Formats: sequence, structure tokens, C-alpha cells
Amino acid sequence: MPINHVTRRAVVTNLLRASAATAIGVPALSVLAQRELGQGRFNTEGFQRQYRVPAMSVAISKDGRFVYDRAGGMADRQHLTQAQQDSLFRIADLSKPITAVTIFFLIENGKLNLTDKVFGPAGILNAKYGKASYKPYVAEVTVDHLLTHTAGGWAADENDPMFHNNGWDQAKLITTTIENVPLTSQPGTQWIYSNFGYCLLGRVIEQVAGQPYDAYVQANILGPCGITSMQIGRNSERQRGANEVVSIGQYSEDPYKINVSRMDSCDGWIASSTQLVQFLDHVAGAPNIAALLKPETIRVMTTPTPASPTGNGRYARGWMVSDNGTGAWWHSGSLPGSTSFMIRTADGSCAAAVCNTRTEPHQEMDMALYRMMSEMVQNVSG
Repeated sequence: MPINHVTRRAVVTNLLRASAATAIGVPALSVLAQRELGQGRFNTEGFQRQYRVPAMSVAISKDGRFVYDRAGGMADRQHLTQAQQDSLFRIADLSKPITAVTIFFLIENGKLNLTDKVFGPAGILNAKYGKASYKPYVAEVTVDHLLTHTAGGWAADENDPMFHNNGWDQAKLITTTIENVPLTSQPGTQWIYSNFGYCLLGRVIEQVAGQPYDAYVQANILGPCGITSMQIGRNSERQRGANEVVSIGQYSEDPYKINVSRMDSCDGWIASSTQLVQFLDHVAGAPNIAALLKPETIRVMTTPTPASPTGNGRYARGWMVSDNGTGAWWHSGSLPGSTSFMIRTADGSCAAAVCNTRTEPHQEMDMALYRMMSEMVQNVSG
């Protein structure tokens, strides 16, 4: 079965709507979480069996302190290596919130604005990619349009540029795409989930920061969180990073036939669930944890775009956000060989889960992981 890219936008839309049935973040977590989860009240092993997940890692914190942090299954079946708490998984679309936080960090430091144009004579990237004259709407695209998936095209569907021409580097991919793939609507008017748009944000970060995307993120975002081993994934199984699990494809999907390193700022990071929770704890801060971003910045980042689909949840800037009064913000992730989810609730609870496979139809597994993690966050209270 071929890789089905067209469903990614549908998955995100469904997750937004699913929040209507799941009031995330109402109760607080407690130290009873470890005991309750350990007793099987929330059966992650059952989830692994149902969706044939070789390895899975789950972490939960409350007020900046871990109340649950476990990994289970086979990280490498060939060598009989067990998954550990520090095992690294491909996190797919969870890379987008990391990129968004980095953009807002640059904005807080006076190096960038949401209204800055990306292309054209006054654009951040100027004419670095493609011709000086662009197809309609391209020169109108701003940083905010890319953050909110409202640039007007470059959709995450069967024609997603990020999944084609794997031998091309980022420069050739970007140049060829903006020269040949027209935007279908005026920027700001329609919500079209775009991996390519977040690839462009990585190049914006590089241009403004004057250094490679991953190096800047590691030094300025992950480093202050105490995270040292998160990195951009490599394309082949043989070149995996230290402690990285083997990604397993189902239904003829091959995780190692995609150029994941080229997806750096949209889908490229590898991380443990522990590290993702550390990141979540630091974004808006917790007791005894300094926040990466100011409260007003958090407000802007988590304010939904009017163009996003509704259903008691909408897309903001790098995050899906609840608009049913619970104040949660989250993101899901899916690639061949990986399924992931992370959430920060209004009461400061943070949770993340990563798996080294996905099934078909993968939106079913995405939704099941969303529901399981939402239930865990809701019910592990004293």
C-alpha cells in the first residue's frame, strides 16, 4: 500500500474536532499516577498489541515534576534491544511546535516579526530561492501565514513536496516548488496543513539566526530545557543516532525511504517522551522552571487562526488548541514508522507519547493515541 499523505490534513482536522468529546486538562495529576498506571488502569501494553507497536514511551508531569515516565517493547527487534526512557523516536509533526517556539523566541528577541514577508525584495529569504519574480501570492506570504498553515497552498497531500524527489537538497526542493507549484488561494484566507510551510520556517530561522536550524534550536530552546540528545533524524536505519529505536513500517510503508533529515523543521526531530515533556514544562514554565516565552507571547502563539476548522478545537501557531474552555494545547505526529502526541493542559500538566510504527488507516491510530493520552491526563488524579 502506498504512503497516504492526503490524510494528514484530515487527521489534524479530526483531532481538532475530537476535543469536543474529550475535556482535556480539567483535573490535576498527582503522585498516584505512577501507581494507577502501573496497575494497568491505563493499558499502554493493550494499545501496543492492538496497533502492533514494537516500542512505545510515555511520560507525564505535573507542576514540573514527573509523575509517570515509562518505555516498553523492542527498540530493535533484530538485536533484541529493549526500549528505555532515554530511547529516541522519530516524532514527526511534533517538530512543528518546536519550530514555532523558536520563531517566537526570535520575535521576543527583536529579530523577527509575524508580519515579515518571506519572499520578494523585502522578504527574509529575498530571492535566495527561485526567481526574483514569483507566481501569484508567493510574495505576499508572511511568517504568520506559515505558522498558521494559511499560506494558500503547498498542502500535505499526495503532492506534498516533502515526500517527493528525495535526492534533492532543501535548496533545490524549495526553489523548484515555489517556481512550479502555484498557491491556490490568497494567503490568510484558507487553512491548508502544510509540511512545506514549516520547512520554509526552518530556513527563516537559519537566515535570521545566521546558523543552521538545528544548532540554533539546540542552543537556545532545547539547551535551556536541559535536553542534550535531541537531534534531527537520519534517513537510513544504519545511520540511526545513539539510542534511536528502529522505525517499523506496516502495510508496505518503508520509514527509510523518506528524506526525514530534509524535513528538519517540519517533521525531522527525534526525541524521547521524557524530553518532550521537559520541553512542554519549559515553554510556559512551571514551579521552579523558568519559562522560555513570556505570557503574552504564549497567548499569541496559542490563539487560533480564524481560518482553522472548528469543532471545539482549532489550529493556532504551531499548536492545536482547545476552545471549549479547557485551555489545552497539543499536537499529534505521524510518519511511516512513527506515531506521536504531546499536550500541555491549563493546569500545567504535560504529557507525551511516542511509538515506532503506525498502522493503516493511520488516522485511527492517531485518534486512539489521542484518546488514551487524554484519558490518562484526565484520570490520574487524587
